[in-house]
Amino acid sequence: MEGKIHSIESFGAADGPGIRFVIFLEGCPMRCKYCHNPDTWAKSTGDTMTAQELIQKAERYRSYWKNEGGITVSGGEPLIQIDFVTEIFRLAHENDINTVLDTSGQPFQRKEPFFSKFIELMKYTDLVMLDIKEINADRHRILTGFGNENILDMAGYLSEIGKPIWIRHVLVPGYTDNDEDLKKLSSFISTLKSLEKTEVLPYHTLGAYKWKALGMEYPLDGTDPPSRERIANAERILHIK
Repeated sequence: MEGKIHSIESFGAADGPGIRFVIFLEGCPMRCKYCHNPDTWAKSTGDTMTAQELIQKAERYRSYWKNEGGITVSGGEPLIQIDFVTEIFRLAHENDINTVLDTSGQPFQRKEPFFSKFIELMKYTDLVMLDIKEINADRHRILTGFGNENILDMAGYLSEIGKPIWIRHVLVPGYTDNDEDLKKLSSFISTLKSLEKTEVLPYHTLGAYKWKALGMEYPLDGTDPPSRERIANAERILHIK
């Protein structure tokens, strides 16, 4: 089985526990206004590789992983290539490699054929890092082009099956830093029985140049990163120590 690969990072330190071999897949349905990788949206420009080739590449770095590291598949949106991700993770488990799925959850649905494929993927997934970009569905749609009902449902399903979850929330001034919404997000994630960690990721402009390179106008031009005070405020509301 082959998949479309955008890029690979050999020593990822912010993509799950330990040192990770990070595989960025191509393709994403969301159009987040702050996306720092718009070059991953299309599924037509990257390299094609097999799952076996990726595992062989990852094995070269096993000595750096120690007890916590392993493979993380990110994107783009990895669930767009769910069959390919399942094959990567299945082979990883056969080789005793820890697996992390880094996803925004947008493709999730409890309808077939997707749901059965997702159940199969979870058999080989050790941890899910799930982005909840905004708890308010209307504001989520403005920010990403999609609602969030199925994403929250995915979080609930992961809790149902006891799958370890890390929740990530990008803090964007004027979009996702509303105190009322942060409190609602805090209430929601408190219901997730398998939640292991919550992270606030401060918005940055490091990917703005990619929009211009692709001939697109950057939607958040002029939006500054959040202040330390607003970051601390979000972490307090979300009970992050």
